[in-house]
Amino acid sequence: MRSKRILFLVEVSIFTALALLLDILPLSFKIWAQGGSISFAMIPVFIVAFRWGLKGGLLSGFLWGVLQVATGTAYVLTPLQGFIDYALAFTVIGFAGIFANRIQQAVKSGETKKYLTYITLGVLLGSTLRFIAHYVAGLVFFGSAIEGQPAWLYSLIYNGSYMVPSFILCTVIVFFLFHKQPRTLLNVA
Repeated sequence: MRSKRILFLVEVSIFTALALLLDILPLSFKIWAQGGSISFAMIPVFIVAFRWGLKGGLLSGFLWGVLQVATGTAYVLTPLQGFIDYALAFTVIGFAGIFANRIQQAVKSGETKKYLTYITLGVLLGSTLRFIAHYVAGLVFFGSAIEGQPAWLYSLIYNGSYMVPSFILCTVIVFFLFHKQPRTLLNVA
């Protein structure tokens, strides 16, 4: 039991650091000057979520958001906006872990279509919840940067322009990673 807990902490730490590294390195595609990029950085959080479930995914996402603030890569106007855009938005990516047990059962029984479907649903859930958090923060704290455009539309376009492609990119890569090595999903969760 102790070694399982240590493995959990080590994996969460390593994959969270990898998420931050992927976020910082110039591997992402910047969409907007003030933030928002198509990035590989959510992939490590999804990996933790699918291996360790909800607890691992939420912890990894939360730590990634906090590390962005700690390293100075976050854009924070007010404490509440910082909380929504970083602590909350990155934590909710971990809700993909809701599907961890179903994914692991499908892998054990060799049901490829089933586990790949659950992986896709998990990535969709985590990405959608992150989008909603950013959308709300954009609506409340940033308003509209374009004269005459409603704030709800601006936030929708701004956040959707990088979150939709990020969802597609992460789905394809996570799908490919686990399709090639489905046994890596079976830790001990």
